[in-house]
Amino acid sequence: MKPELIIILSIFIGFALLEAFTKGFFKKSHEKKGDAIVDVMSTLLLIGFTQPAVIICSGVVTSQLAPAAEGALSSIPLLAGIALFLIFDDMTQYWWHRTAHSVPWLYNLHRPHHNAEYLSVRVVYRNNIFYYFLMPGLWFSGALIYLGLGWVYAGYIIVKMTVIYGAHCDVKWDAPLYRIPWLSPVMWVVERTISTPATHSAHHGKYKADGITNYKGNYGNLLFFWDVLFGTAHITRRYPDRYGVENMNETSVGEQLLWPLVRVNQPKNVQEAPARAK
Repeated sequence: MKPELIIILSIFIGFALLEAFTKGFFKKSHEKKGDAIVDVMSTLLLIGFTQPAVIICSGVVTSQLAPAAEGALSSIPLLAGIALFLIFDDMTQYWWHRTAHSVPWLYNLHRPHHNAEYLSVRVVYRNNIFYYFLMPGLWFSGALIYLGLGWVYAGYIIVKMTVIYGAHCDVKWDAPLYRIPWLSPVMWVVERTISTPATHSAHHGKYKADGITNYKGNYGNLLFFWDVLFGTAHITRRYPDRYGVENMNETSVGEQLLWPLVRVNQPKNVQEAPARAK
């Protein structure tokens, strides 16, 4: 196993243990039958198959389109390499995520992530498997790795996944920092730069009327700055009492993982979700 993957796995386990000892990891409040299966299967499918398959396929496609370009960017400055991943991976993921909340068929692929009525590192990878197959950021990342930026990606993905794990974690690490007066200016910058539990939990909130939930915003993964830049940020330094989606019909484990190959019924909110963006 590559060193960066060992580090990412260790960070995931660290957050999982933090949840286990403080909030509970294996049984969450409002967890429904089948949730654990969706969490585990989507995580294993992404890490064990989908992500490496897309990265490899992207490299093959790029090699066919530009066979002489292999390693062409390997000597560019570190900051330039990081900027390329922030734009072609993280920013494109912001727009992919945002589009998923506006296009009905794509929302079906993303719906499992919000079907969980709890936050946890368990749900970080919780999406339909086709959601990741189609994710532009993964394909662009594969191309950049072919072009010689694998060394940048190794460090970049560690930082990115640490932020994403922290934003989904049931333990709100930012809450005590907000209560320290002299840290307020620092946290003002932090919460507008990266995703935090407060900003990301708002995206997972169940009730729009609570004044915290921003289901049609706060899309950022590594950088919350994209929400600030593109006008979808909602910052309250508070956390929703409930997570999920209002008025969503029931679904099945198979449908969450394999729609459209497996269908139970058309989720009521699939058609309504894009309208809520108005």
